Amino acid sequence: MKVAIVPAYNEEGEIDHVLRRLRNYVDKIIVVDDGSRDKTGMIAKKYAIVIKHPVNLGKGAALRTGCKEALKFKPRYLFFVDADGQHDPDDIVKFLEKLEKGYDLVQGVRDYDKMPLLKKIGNLILTFAFKILFGFNTKDTQCGYKGLRSEILPRILWNSNDYFVESEILARVAVNNLRYCEVPIKTIYKKGGYKGATIFDGLKIFIRLIVLKIILNTSKKKSKRSMLKATK
Repeated sequence: MKVAIVPAYNEEGEIDHVLRRLRNYVDKIIVVDDGSRDKTGMIAKKYAIVIKHPVNLGKGAALRTGCKEALKFKPRYLFFVDADGQHDPDDIVKFLEKLEKGYDLVQGVRDYDKMPLLKKIGNLILTFAFKILFGFNTKDTQCGYKGLRSEILPRILWNSNDYFVESEILARVAVNNLRYCEVPIKTIYKKGGYKGATIFDGLKIFIRLIVLKIILNTSKKKSKRSMLKATK
């Protein structure tokens, strides 16, 4: 079974178009209405199971809620798709092809030449910092379009409630040596502004990457010491 998880916040203008096309590629859609003040949830009910957060908790929290609900259906594959129309449902075919070849997590990669200049610079800096810190070869750490095998969820389960979720998932993929690959996706930016991470969010993500590296390294060392003690 294939399940798409769609975090959504005030997306009444785009979500109908996204879900109408998305249902052609998956068996179930779970929309987490993350405290929307518009008709997002009402529209989504035509196509999806809708879970409502009373207040806006953030993308990471919405994805956790969606995954918890998705696991009730015992899916084989999960797909994380944004509700704002910037992830083309047609690209799911690319993700599925890689998952069926045995990869654990497949990450979408956008065309940097088609990004707004500030977004391009910010993403390049964060992706470079991620490579240095984690020694992990990835081209677009901030892309939220992902496909994964459901059984790896316990190994990548994130603590972040906000946009840092994208970096944290990849960090946990790196630390756990999961089978990872990337696929090119359409680069879509809607008129009227970009609603994702801001420059301030980018600065926070950079600082938190350093903190996360320290935390994960410490956990890894403790785990190794415990294994050594157990073998004595």
